[in-house]
Amino acid sequence: MTGGIGEKLRLAREARGIALRDISEQTRISMRYLEAIETDDYRRLPGGIFNRSFVKAYARYVGYDEKEAIEGYTRYMREQGDTGEEVASTPYHSKVYTDAPATRSPVLTVVLAIVILAILTTAALTLLHWVQRRSAISRPEAQIVSVLSNKRAAYVAGTLDIWKADYEQFLQ
Repeated sequence: MTGGIGEKLRLAREARGIALRDISEQTRISMRYLEAIETDDYRRLPGGIFNRSFVKAYARYVGYDEKEAIEGYTRYMREQGDTGEEVASTPYHSKVYTDAPATRSPVLTVVLAIVILAILTTAALTLLHWVQRRSAISRPEAQIVSVLSNKRAAYVAGTLDIWKADYEQFLQ
């Protein structure tokens, strides 16, 4: 294999009988980017770290040594007079790329969402119950305070009446 890393990856893919579409679906790398990797046309890729990640994911999926693939990519870019470190300023349109394929099933996601909502609902209802219970306890206390205040006011008023009577008697 005397070609670039793209040709080596393509040959490894074909030897394993893997379709390019399968790699695209599993790695979430656009078909046009995978085709660009196979033809060593890295100008069609977003650039920089994305290129390295795409080459690494491709190599991992086809069972090619990832480190050797990255070294081959770096060597090819140096031969072309490009370090491959800068990120291209042109926007690209592809699926979201991650190193690992999605492992969580949609059913599990729904179950987790239901559990989280149940926990939040339970917490809200517990807080509401606590507030209602606290306000129910404070109502009798408020009535007691009100009665005591009224008795004290009557006592003070009665005391003032007594003092007023004593004062009037003193003045006479």
